[in-house]
Amino acid sequence: MSDTPVQLIRARGLWKAYDGGRVTVLRDVSLEVQAGEVVALWGASGSGKSTLLHLLGGLDLPDQGELEICGLDPRVEANRLALRRRHLGFVFQLHNLIPDLTVAENLCVPAMADGRPARATHARLRDLAAAVGMTDRLGHRIQDLSGGERQRVAICRALMNGPRLLLADEPTGSLDEVSGETVFNLLKDLARREGVAVVMATHERRFADACHRRLRVRDGKVSAE
Repeated sequence: MSDTPVQLIRARGLWKAYDGGRVTVLRDVSLEVQAGEVVALWGASGSGKSTLLHLLGGLDLPDQGELEICGLDPRVEANRLALRRRHLGFVFQLHNLIPDLTVAENLCVPAMADGRPARATHARLRDLAAAVGMTDRLGHRIQDLSGGERQRVAICRALMNGPRLLLADEPTGSLDEVSGETVFNLLKDLARREGVAVVMATHERRFADACHRRLRVRDGKVSAE
């Protein structure tokens, strides 16, 4: 068996601008992420962290540069669909769950979109819920949960289809200190348990320092620290 690391992200010379090219957000960004890594994109608000995550997740496309995610070119629409359904999960700062659905129903959404069998889906959601201490909340609606509980559900939803890569955009940014610490530790523990690589955007140095690698994002540029 080869010990060569599996490369999940390969980005070369990414540029991104908005407002007809007048506002440049990313400038000549290059990075690589291997399977099993937990990597922090650390920087202040407005530095370009979220934009970079959106490119890595196929939610937006670069103006220039080369990008390969889990062996696929996200500039191809069919590849973006495959990435979102099977290869990567996304955790947002404001969770983006469906408030009128229960926890269990929210967790089932990614599996239903990918046409996965109901029995396997329910076994998977029970396993993930148990891992984050939410088994007794599966029947509750999202609007009845605390902020920390909602983020736990969001992490489970992102892992529902067994992705190889997890992207997290300030997942602790809207939480109090204790809830933020709990969510961050759960994110790392689940990533290790699931064998998932994580790229997390954060402005909090304590979380960035707890990752395997810290990449500084400043004025649209990325540098290793």
